Amino acid sequence: MIFMHSSRQTRTSGRRRALTGTMAAALLAITLILTGCGATGVPADANTSGSTATPSPAGDGTASGNSAGPSDALAGEEPALDLPDPAGIEGPSSAETVAEILPIEDPQTPELPVTVTDHGGQEVTVSSTDRILALDLYGTFSDIVTGLGLGDRLVGRTSSDTSPAMADLPLVTSGGHDLNAEAILSLRPTVVLADTTLGPPEVYDQLRAAGVTLVMFDPDRGLETNEDIMARVAQTLGVPEAGAALIERYDAEMETAQARIEALVPDDEADLVSAAILYVRGTAGIFFVMGSDSGGDVVESVGALNSAERAGITGTKPANAEALAALNPDVILVMTDGLESTGGLAGLLERPGVAQTTAGQKQRIVDVPDGQLMSYGPRTPQALVALAEALYNPEGLQ
Repeated sequence: MIFMHSSRQTRTSGRRRALTGTMAAALLAITLILTGCGATGVPADANTSGSTATPSPAGDGTASGNSAGPSDALAGEEPALDLPDPAGIEGPSSAETVAEILPIEDPQTPELPVTVTDHGGQEVTVSSTDRILALDLYGTFSDIVTGLGLGDRLVGRTSSDTSPAMADLPLVTSGGHDLNAEAILSLRPTVVLADTTLGPPEVYDQLRAAGVTLVMFDPDRGLETNEDIMARVAQTLGVPEAGAALIERYDAEMETAQARIEALVPDDEADLVSAAILYVRGTAGIFFVMGSDSGGDVVESVGALNSAERAGITGTKPANAEALAALNPDVILVMTDGLESTGGLAGLLERPGVAQTTAGQKQRIVDVPDGQLMSYGPRTPQALVALAEALYNPEGLQ
């Protein structure tokens, strides 16, 4: 799904189809980088490289429990916006951290047992949801469990689960994103929801051998699969009606998010800015361009032009001076923790080639909380709006 004004829908329809078709590949590439990270977030192939909460788009207090902020207009009709020319904006900005998920109203009591066939082809019977573990790289599963009204049954968390509500839960990952089988088993989970974005895979074999009820899901993420994964998690936990209610709420939020983003994006395609996603960790060689099929396409969901696509860059490439010159984006998107790890704005601009780009010359760097840049699940509408606000309305965030 790409959010564009109707006046540009015809000439951007190809980009709309491209985004939904390639988002899975984008997530896979990011997964390969992040799952190679250790405690410092450094990819295993490092030597190869040369708050405020955003309010709920639904604006009804029941959608996500977000507090007031720059997107209050999403509660009703979009007002006329006096926005600066995106190409003329200078200086860094930060996408706001979206608020936590509130459970749907009147959550359903699980109806168990439930037998499902998981992504790996295993037939699994879920007999209890009293103690749930939700394990994936993006925190999608824990968000869905919370939205379904079962958040109080979560007994542990991964390093990707940064919600304040989960802060006191025991951590079951170590060394960054590696699962710790002993830590998981010590929590005595009655059901574990997982996919292959976290590993090592031997941990899942250990859980099965110990008799743990383990349900594996498709690791692909994307706007086109969001509803399906919510429905599958709900079915697995015996709350299909709650799943339908969560999806209905999500659809309403996506509709109002689209209206907000369309109000921010310039009508004239000539006024659109180009953007590129850079993955950076530390001050050494951990610096990558996310290509058009491995993360760069996400910028199209907020109406920006995909610099990686225009430069013909695919996959995940070292962000050397040559690659950055080919990209020459108007805006650079980075993860917040990554930006901090490289010495902030000053440290990023010292990287070879960054200061020579249009974005570098204008210091037009937008940092996005790590869990939001590729956020999927119930918080997707809020995450997209937060990114769009940082791109087009940074003064409104101050």
